[in-house]
Amino acid sequence: MILATFLPMTAQGQFKLTSEQQNWVDKTLSRMTLEERVGQVLFAVSPAAFMNLQGGEFQKISANIQSYHVGGYHIEGGDPATAYLLISRMQDAAKVPLLITADLEGGGGFQFTGATRFPRAMAIGATGNTQYAYEAGNLCAREAKAIGIGVNFYPVVDVNNNPQNPIINIRSFGEDPSAVGKFGQAYIKGTEDAGIIATAKHFPGHGDTSVDSHLELPIVNFDRSRLGAIELPPFKAAIEGGVGAVMTAHIELPQLEETPGLPASLSPAITTGLLRKELGFQGLIFTDALPMHAITENFGAEQAVILAIKAGADVALEPLDVPKAFAALLSAVQKGEISEDRLNESVRRILTAKAWLGLNARRVEPFNQIDTAVGSPAAEQKSREIIEHAMTLVKDDKKSLPLKLRDDEDVLLVNFVDAGDRENAPNAGLTFRQEFEKRHARTLFAIVTPTTPGPEAGLIRRIAANYRFVVVSCSIRIASYKGAIGLNEIQEGLLRDLAKHNGPFVFALFGSPYLLDYLPELPSYILAYEFYPDAEAAMVRAIFGEIPFQGRLPITVGKFPVGFRLEQTSLP
Repeated sequence: MILATFLPMTAQGQFKLTSEQQNWVDKTLSRMTLEERVGQVLFAVSPAAFMNLQGGEFQKISANIQSYHVGGYHIEGGDPATAYLLISRMQDAAKVPLLITADLEGGGGFQFTGATRFPRAMAIGATGNTQYAYEAGNLCAREAKAIGIGVNFYPVVDVNNNPQNPIINIRSFGEDPSAVGKFGQAYIKGTEDAGIIATAKHFPGHGDTSVDSHLELPIVNFDRSRLGAIELPPFKAAIEGGVGAVMTAHIELPQLEETPGLPASLSPAITTGLLRKELGFQGLIFTDALPMHAITENFGAEQAVILAIKAGADVALEPLDVPKAFAALLSAVQKGEISEDRLNESVRRILTAKAWLGLNARRVEPFNQIDTAVGSPAAEQKSREIIEHAMTLVKDDKKSLPLKLRDDEDVLLVNFVDAGDRENAPNAGLTFRQEFEKRHARTLFAIVTPTTPGPEAGLIRRIAANYRFVVVSCSIRIASYKGAIGLNEIQEGLLRDLAKHNGPFVFALFGSPYLLDYLPELPSYILAYEFYPDAEAAMVRAIFGEIPFQGRLPITVGKFPVGFRLEQTSLP
């Protein structure tokens, strides 16, 4: 059951302006030179690092803003105060206020140290409560606004119905189109109620792919009927909910776009024909990041920018070389390859978004809001509440839960870590171990990584035979440019053998929930969907019976359908 406790916005909800804001848009556009208008559709990227104003890094930023007139900047990493300082300096350098974007899929803490880390979509979907999506979006947006960010590239409204998807996976709310649409709507409303712009991505749907578009161009060979049944409903719901922005995907859909190898992000048929005309979306259209290999391996950098704007995108995101992209786009307009009317449509939308954010009146919030708005105890508590409600018990064949241990009993705790290298991978499982050992001191710990040799795995097998209790934690992380998810052959073989353990056995999975598809014999299966410290701490609490398992599967896992949860009968 999905609990919905919010009222969706109307389809006309994108960027309603006051008369003062509308006048600013009209006057600003009328006064802009062709060069300034060309620059508005280019958004550059920068780390949120400290930069001396006379140093080379900031001078490059200054040139992008003042000489090439970029319309915005995408900010990555750092801490909130440093990000705020950099954004303030950027805004000071700009004639027209900049639209600042960030990828806050896991809350502000996904990018900025000290901000609140929220669960990503699948964990929220597992709670069954759309109010949590609203609250996560709202609290994240409040932090983002205090830092100076106007656009969050979230939520992902892709329907993840392919277990082998290496890049969407837990970033999706689930595999049911209706549920994904409802959770997406709630997150969007929460975000935009807090005064920043949400972005539905990756249009027209990146969920049923087995290829990471950061590495190569996925081909989605579905017809319009299939897309209308599965992929498009969440985007329709987002548009009906008033979402301010949509991000197009670097995926090829040959049944919608006749030009071979042309991705949705560069396709007039998909960007303009399907999204603008058929679905009636009037907000901002961003391309996905242009340096992704799906683009760079198939198109020239400048060619991709031209094709994106011709296709109907409003923003070419992160061109590899801003000066070259600017020159190429300017030339295309001057030669008539792109009409000024087409350019002006996008510039007006960008200016309208800036006015809706209030950037015409104030470009950044007062600095003294950062240390009250960012990382607040209330936000941290809400984040913990959400992840605790996501914990999902799927199997407990040996009736090992809740775990009840005498002080004199020994436990073998084995942590499996996959090959990902993002999100603090070296510390994967560390909080789980620490929280477990707080509750039971007599714990022997072993870690199994992709580089663990066979003899060491064999030693762990022999040790396990001497323990009554075996607890396994496993982190299957998804990450851009990783290309695959799962364990290697040595890890998988060891896990299969540990699962045959005669005594109580507990298996806690962090990250991708699909391992049961490949290891159906696992007698225990508990899902967190995430792999950051609060998720690991919540899992330990659930294993020891301190909190109940309340989550339900938002996807099909093995033989277990959407909505399944194994009910516990013996809590202390």
